[in-house]
Amino acid sequence: MYIHETIAGLRAARRGAGRVALVPTMGNLHAGHIALMTQARDHADQVVATIFVNRLQFRPGEDFEKYPRTFEEDCAKLEAAGVDHLFAPDEAQMYPQPQTYHVEPPPEQAGVLDGEFRPGHFRGVATVVMKLFQIAQPDVALFGKKDYQQLMVIRNMAREFNLPIEILGGETVRAADGLALSSRNGYLSATERAEAPRLYRVLTELAAEVRKGGGNYPELEAKAMNILSLNGWAPDYVALRKKLDLQCPSAHDSGLVVLAAARLGSTRLIDNLEV
Repeated sequence: MYIHETIAGLRAARRGAGRVALVPTMGNLHAGHIALMTQARDHADQVVATIFVNRLQFRPGEDFEKYPRTFEEDCAKLEAAGVDHLFAPDEAQMYPQPQTYHVEPPPEQAGVLDGEFRPGHFRGVATVVMKLFQIAQPDVALFGKKDYQQLMVIRNMAREFNLPIEILGGETVRAADGLALSSRNGYLSATERAEAPRLYRVLTELAAEVRKGGGNYPELEAKAMNILSLNGWAPDYVALRKKLDLQCPSAHDSGLVVLAAARLGSTRLIDNLEV
């Protein structure tokens, strides 16, 4: 595996590389990331992973400074997974001057759900992903479905900008007890880790109710929020939405997803389940 710290180095490697798949990450890699690398190999001649903790998508007071940085371990995992190239720039390489131009997703997509609780987050995500697309010039790019709203924003961005990039979603990888793998799971105490799978169970029960065709959607969402609250969580939202644009569905809509974000102690977890 070749490690590139500069844009010029990655672009030089990109020339003559054939069909390229890009998998952007912020590092601290787990089995979910590695599953994306494996999936990427099925769609390209060369797999390019990136590790860059993007300051633009963190709000003041969020965990940018303490976000886990495990570069040596990450490199070993990527090499074992057969990744061809790793792009690992520093901030000076990605943002040599203040980033005054931004990609601004529409508020009806980026200002709801996570965007309501993390204003500006998807602006930062869309901006850095657009930069990575321009740097790596991939034919296909892969993102995990665990960050469902992020995947939706990037897919719509690529479509509206006519980017010649196929955007693929990787299925959420879970621990044996159902907890979605996440870099932030490492923040959980032992007691919190034992409680954490409840988030997935709540979503599973809500999805089952929706599939049966029973119940009022807002009432089902409120019931799920209450279950979390009674078990020590501080939920931001539990929501049933349309997969295409994450807008509220009518009773006759299909193609739905249930999504949730909630704090357990000081750790904010997100999860979703397609219905």
